[in-house]
Amino acid sequence: MQPVYITGKNIVSPIAATAAENFSLLTQNVSGVQQHNNALSPVPFYASLFNNTNNTTTQGPTRFEQLLIDSITDAVTQAGIDTTAADTALIISTTKGNISLIENTEALTTDVQQRVALHTSAKIVQQHFGFVHTPVIVSHACISGLVALITGMRLIQAGKYQQVVVSGADIITQFVLSGFQSFMAISDQPCQPFDANRKGINLGEGAATIVLSATPKTNVPAVQLMGGAVSNDANHISGPSRTGAELYQAINNAMQQANVTANDIDFISAHGTATRYNDDMESKAINLANLQQKPVNSLKGYYGHTLGAAGLIETVITVDSLLQNKIIGTRGFQQAGTAQDINVCSTLQPGLYKTALKTASGFGGCNAAIVVQKN
Repeated sequence: MQPVYITGKNIVSPIAATAAENFSLLTQNVSGVQQHNNALSPVPFYASLFNNTNNTTTQGPTRFEQLLIDSITDAVTQAGIDTTAADTALIISTTKGNISLIENTEALTTDVQQRVALHTSAKIVQQHFGFVHTPVIVSHACISGLVALITGMRLIQAGKYQQVVVSGADIITQFVLSGFQSFMAISDQPCQPFDANRKGINLGEGAATIVLSATPKTNVPAVQLMGGAVSNDANHISGPSRTGAELYQAINNAMQQANVTANDIDFISAHGTATRYNDDMESKAINLANLQQKPVNSLKGYYGHTLGAAGLIETVITVDSLLQNKIIGTRGFQQAGTAQDINVCSTLQPGLYKTALKTASGFGGCNAAIVVQKN
């Protein structure tokens, strides 16, 4: 099967504006999560947010679109690709896009209404870079980023394109925050993934881009996207499976496609939202996959939950963990507290790492898993 290489990557977050800076600051335990008291909520809340919260412009790019543009610019420069080439595609992942534009009902002109549509934002980004083909849009709850990567991998393996630029972004709006608050899922303190005393999630905003290619870059270590799979447990509109069997199915299928076994996996970058049900479900799936002894981390304590960008942001950090042989610790974790035992990495863990598993889960019972490997 056609190998698929990661040749460019970027993260734009409240922590930093490049992948290298983000990874370096994470190794120093720097987090973007802090307490906020602003117009997004009548009560203080913890989240990782940019200072600029204005997303009302329809003249030029909105904040959401600008995040995508900034992230793509750096990643395609690294990859050294021509975005106007006929063999290059663009995939955009997000959950809500420009949804904040509807919050100002007095400004709901026809132009604004059209701007809320995801294909409108995608077209703006497409035109900015000159992509020839209409972008593919993936909006699949919180697994959007991983689904976009799997889609890009399959397009290359099918011989449709030589390069696929996969970019994702989300911003936190009053609509998004109030939705999670209605579920009573927002923690009133910095989140604690997999911890016995976890109280829920922190939200976050950001963007990331990964360039996939049929050929590796020369003179740099090669990292491949080896396999990926998606499943759905159909358990509940918001609550995940109680058994973990369906996430395990995605993990198992991704590993089979990558031709690796449990013994080959060096660490797991989990979804780790710090909600009771998600973390318990992941612990069960990890045990079903016989990976309970492998180091596991969650990055939500640094970025918050970045929704449609989460899978991409966390995959970029996973790739850099392989390249630099350092697993980022799970910020906020102190005491084991999941339904089944897993090996949560709580501090920076140097080592020799070649193969990593990345998982994600989302509303509606969706699950995704990918395997990345350093050559």
